[in-house]
Amino acid sequence: MTKPLVSICMPVYNAASYIKDSIQSLLAQTYTNWELIVVNDGSTDGTDRILRAFIDERIKVFHQKNKGQSAAANQAFNLSEGQYIKFFDADDLLSPNFLISQVNRLTSNPDSVVSAQWGRFYDDNMDTFKLNPEPVWRDMSPDEWLITAWTDAQPMMQCALWLIPRNTLLLSGLWDEKLSLINDFEFFTRVLLNSKKVLFEPEATLYYRSGLKGSVSGAKTRASYESAFCAIKNACSMLLSYRNDTKAQLACSNIWQNFIYEIYPKHADLIASAKTNIAQLIKPSLSYPCGGYTKIAKQLIGWKAIKRLKNKIENSHNR
Repeated sequence: MTKPLVSICMPVYNAASYIKDSIQSLLAQTYTNWELIVVNDGSTDGTDRILRAFIDERIKVFHQKNKGQSAAANQAFNLSEGQYIKFFDADDLLSPNFLISQVNRLTSNPDSVVSAQWGRFYDDNMDTFKLNPEPVWRDMSPDEWLITAWTDAQPMMQCALWLIPRNTLLLSGLWDEKLSLINDFEFFTRVLLNSKKVLFEPEATLYYRSGLKGSVSGAKTRASYESAFCAIKNACSMLLSYRNDTKAQLACSNIWQNFIYEIYPKHADLIASAKTNIAQLIKPSLSYPCGGYTKIAKQLIGWKAIKRLKNKIENSHNR
């Protein structure tokens, strides 16, 4: 029986410090019928030199002027040939049985997508790795997966978790190139809602590198928050078009509330627009996320005062 080709699409920008380890985690896969499509999105840090050191016919490198992560991911897909697609950041790692375990699940479930377990590690220290179990670590319908993941407003929809049939991706559409921050939130909402089922594969583990300076996920610019606003608006619209009941509305309302918690006291216009969206839904149940002394402080002075204080401290450090 022919093993299906898996296309791993890797957009890369200034990843010289980490990309070698990421590619080596692919070379260590027990499933060997894969191609890696790397789109070097105008890197200036020596990423290209590291890529040239890999001599493997499965690794295909293309270069373009800097157009952003979403554009580079789309270009990688357009250059791919696989039956199954995985988008993979250049700083994360996959366990050796990641691909084979996910392929096996999709072989008998061709209209589904399959996810994996994951945990964080920091910098280069794998001793810091710790799994992060979630309620969605089971087979679920797409709408129930989204509602369950969104209700606590901390959905993990990182690209490397997912193996996607090519036909599903063509049906759902590619990455929105206007988005940057939480572009994966909008993208995978589309992908999941165009799938029959969301499968969970416990034998596949993503090692998610965290704490990187200058990462897209850590950006706090006006443009990045506008991207997040658009991503949330589009994703919530898709879910509510698929299913509009109290559970779906609460999930969307909590996502909006978390957005307000994140950006307050800045960008009053975005906060006002987020509140307008909440007003059309069920009242959010999400409390301001805090613990320890911050939790005590919230009870005394409220979350807004805490955020204003944090904003002042952050501004003083940036001077």
